[in-house]
Amino acid sequence: DVQLVESGGRSVQVGGSLRLSCAASGDPSKMWWMGWFRQAPGKEREGLAAIAADGTTAYAGGVRPRFTISKDNAKNTLFLQMTSLKPEDSAMYYCSADPLHMTNIHPASVIPLFDYRGQGTQVTVSS
Repeated sequence: DVQLVESGGRSVQVGGSLRLSCAASGDPSKMWWMGWFRQAPGKEREGLAAIAADGTTAYAGGVRPRFTISKDNAKNTLFLQMTSLKPEDSAMYYCSADPLHMTNIHPASVIPLFDYRGQGTQVTVSS
């Protein structure tokens, strides 16, 4: 199976930066796509960015250039670098994975539907 464990979330001031990490373990064939989505209280899940095993990346509109997804294959770790954080970025951030070799994904809607997700890490941005 697949286990995803997020870390790195914390409280930060407006304009600050954070790097979220996701330690992945399990069957690599079930993690062709890995991504991040977030959910704020009372709001829908919002897909942010994903990266495929071949290095292809996909970003939801408006995410770049503040957010960047990357992966350390040797350490089986996924990252989300976030800069110039705003109060509206406050949310629970989740790591996710899916085995399908999808192309031309629509990140905002598809990433939250990936088969596997972690427990989340909280990001709070305050002024």
